[in-house]
Amino acid sequence: MMIQMKVEGLLFDPRSGMYILLLQQVDGNETLPIWIGKPEADSIALAIGKVVTPRPLTHDLIKNVFDELKARVTKIIITSILDNTYYALIYAVSGVEEVTIDSRPSDAIAVALRVNAPIFVDDDVLELRRVDELEEWLKNLKPEDFGNVM
Repeated sequence: MMIQMKVEGLLFDPRSGMYILLLQQVDGNETLPIWIGKPEADSIALAIGKVVTPRPLTHDLIKNVFDELKARVTKIIITSILDNTYYALIYAVSGVEEVTIDSRPSDAIAVALRVNAPIFVDDDVLELRRVDELEEWLKNLKPEDFGNVM
């Protein structure tokens, strides 16, 4: 099942020196933080702010290529997470043929924001993230966290 998300914001993580792209479920409470690099964060910030640059940047170029080829991005889906790396697909229609293009989520989202395409996350990705959070919480439990049960 796919869960529709929107970009909730960008945060700087001083511990890693990276940016966190925060996705929020459109009609619910699910969130998905994705750590991304500064160039991708800058590109997403420009798209959120609807800033037009004097010359096309990389994600503007990708949008322009789609436009010139008369192809339309229909959606992007964050499909999986493997070894702490997220994977995404850009879905596009050219004529009657739908194609999928492998992408980093940050690039796919930067393009989606420019073409107003919906952003989805496979619910398996959110489920895996929940399991990771639970394992981390359990790993950090100390005996005193349980309190006195007698």
